[in-house]
Amino acid sequence: MVLGHNELMSRRWPLALGLMTGVALDALFGDPRRGHPVAAFGRAAAALEARDYADSRGRGAAHAAACVLAVAAPAVVLHRRTRGRPSWQAAAVATAVWAVTGARSLHFEAERASSSLRRRDLAAARAVLPSLCGRDPALLDATGIARAVVESVAENTSAAAVAPLLWGAVAGIPGLAAYRAVNTLDAMVGHRSVRYERFGWASARLDDVANWIPARVTAALTAACAPLVTRVSPVTVLGVVRRDGGRHPSPNAGRCEAAFAAALGVRLGGTNVYGGVAETRPDLGEGRAPEPDDIRRAIQLSRAVTVSATALAVLMALLTGAGRSRPRRRLAR
Repeated sequence: MVLGHNELMSRRWPLALGLMTGVALDALFGDPRRGHPVAAFGRAAAALEARDYADSRGRGAAHAAACVLAVAAPAVVLHRRTRGRPSWQAAAVATAVWAVTGARSLHFEAERASSSLRRRDLAAARAVLPSLCGRDPALLDATGIARAVVESVAENTSAAAVAPLLWGAVAGIPGLAAYRAVNTLDAMVGHRSVRYERFGWASARLDDVANWIPARVTAALTAACAPLVTRVSPVTVLGVVRRDGGRHPSPNAGRCEAAFAAALGVRLGGTNVYGGVAETRPDLGEGRAPEPDDIRRAIQLSRAVTVSATALAVLMALLTGAGRSRPRRRLAR
């Protein structure tokens, strides 16, 4: 059965509308203060870890698989139940996008840190930092905190906005849920430490795969938005990404941070301390060290990238029809 153009579009619009509505809900309301599904997933994953932890890559892989499947399976059921019911599908996608994206929270916390630094309240800025990244804030000065916040905004623009939207456009509700589960597991057990060096290996590698394309799309969108926000040429941004993006220990974060460094005219990278362990990372960009005002510019750039990513995801949904309902077969007469 061949579907006409109008019928194809009618089957594709619920996902596109859901993506747009979910981003709008996040922009208007942010994360729910109570009963956040991602927080509930984190508690469940931590409870499972207490039972199945072992200093083993195999056990870590089984833990990651169990956690992701526990989220993906209900998402697939919801996807199938709403297929063929456009209004229900759009509402379900919008709710899922609202639950798994976090652009407003990212920008709010970054603005809090910026405001504290502008008031020269270093203690308040240090208190905000754990909500943005995992490095130790105790020994950081104002410049170190400003750098940490800009780097967090750059990396999490991809993880909190671009990546879930792209996965949603490609795989609908299951893509949204599975991506957020993978990213949350990486934050919980994927970091380098004595406890998670082996157990968290699978979660970290899974997150690297899930973010490989979104990180590069984030860098490209940052380059495209740079002239509007910072008046820096896209060619300049992409040149820095090509030169410096691969220097970062992460195969993905370096692309996002290099793009933001070039667009803002600052230099990122340096020594970070995580759990008492120091890690020295190469410089990204050639500008000066970040200042508190650069955080605000980073937030503006992140917002522009989020809007662009939303438009891209909607276009992908309309062109590919990911998650659309299947046409019913008609009996020949």
